[in-house]
Amino acid sequence: MSKHQGYLPGFVALSPILVFLVVYLLSSLLAADFYKVPVSSAFLLASVYAVVITPGKLTYRVSIFSESAGHWNIMLMVWIFMLAGAFAGSAKEIGSVEATVNFTLSIVPAKTLLAGLFLTACFVSLAIGTSVGTIVALVPIANGIADETGLNQAMMAALIVGGSFFGDNLSFISDTTIAATRAVGCAMKDKFRANFMLVLPAVLFVTGIYIYKGLSIDNASDTGPIEWLKLLPYISIIVLALFGLDVTMVLVIGIMLNAVVGFGTDSFDWYGFLGSMGSGIAGMGDLIIVTLLAGGMLGIIRYNGGLEYIIRGISRHVHGRMGAELGIGVLTSLANFCTANNTIAIITVGSIVNDISDKYQIPKRRAASLMDIFSCFVQGIIPYGAQLLMAAGLTGLATTQIIPYLYYPFAVGICVLLSILIPRR
Repeated sequence: MSKHQGYLPGFVALSPILVFLVVYLLSSLLAADFYKVPVSSAFLLASVYAVVITPGKLTYRVSIFSESAGHWNIMLMVWIFMLAGAFAGSAKEIGSVEATVNFTLSIVPAKTLLAGLFLTACFVSLAIGTSVGTIVALVPIANGIADETGLNQAMMAALIVGGSFFGDNLSFISDTTIAATRAVGCAMKDKFRANFMLVLPAVLFVTGIYIYKGLSIDNASDTGPIEWLKLLPYISIIVLALFGLDVTMVLVIGIMLNAVVGFGTDSFDWYGFLGSMGSGIAGMGDLIIVTLLAGGMLGIIRYNGGLEYIIRGISRHVHGRMGAELGIGVLTSLANFCTANNTIAIITVGSIVNDISDKYQIPKRRAASLMDIFSCFVQGIIPYGAQLLMAAGLTGLATTQIIPYLYYPFAVGICVLLSILIPRR
């Protein structure tokens, strides 16, 4: 990034993130309640601060913020959130969630329920290549099961979110896989093999945790009758996603199926259908606001040179292969913190990582794997990431309620760090 009107010293450019963390964390600690402070409020204050510290005319600064908030990638997330809300609201109104929950509880042994749902999320995300699509399809089912069985809702949501990152990280059609392999010039199959061996211990470990936790679950009883017609919307969106249909089209078709089933079973009339969609969209309001504020604030940080500062700083301190691999991890992680988008983070640092891999003789497949894993790890734990916001919107929970139960992203992070720090022959 060349110097321009909005360029600031690196630490100052990054300071809006610090303001957000201080406002959110300090307020939560003073209140002794991490669920009391809305993330949107903290982002609003940090966003105002970001605009204030940016040099130039106010109208120009606001235009930078607005253009960043209205970036096509941000708006695509907003459309997905709205469609997901409309689908979830209308599916709930016709009883589709309840029917799917009853079906699941009737065929899956209670003691293997947690591990089964986690592995299902892993499989679906691997097949469709998108964590958001997996969350849209499975989180309402997991939440319904929690309501039916008394299991912890945050844990059930986290179980799906964690599994969704398995495929986001590994799938051949995942945008992060495509971006990482193109950035360093390696074959997808080579990256898949290297990547899979890194995350396999994490998958086995987390599956073991869910098997152990499942042992204390009593057999589900008194499940309601299975209404097969009402299973159609959720089964359809999973099948359509597995066939590779775009998530927006999947949700549109799902909404249409909700309407057909709802009218056919007298679950609602035309006004009830519109009302259920409106309620679902309204439930996504907070996460849409957070997405727009985060997009604008992070755009200001990029404009002011924050990402360039990170890239230069990390690149200067890389020494030896272990240091180079740690540098790739830190570089990708910080870029992801500043963009809240793992694909954009990979694209941002990809050329630098390619140069580092050449200089320190790091195999291309490993460089791509490191980028992808670190980006997915960070994306899986930041409270303003699209995946956690989506899960929160679908369950009515705060993202901070879900994060402590995200076993898989944390396990993956530990595994990849150990693979760097433990000497290899």
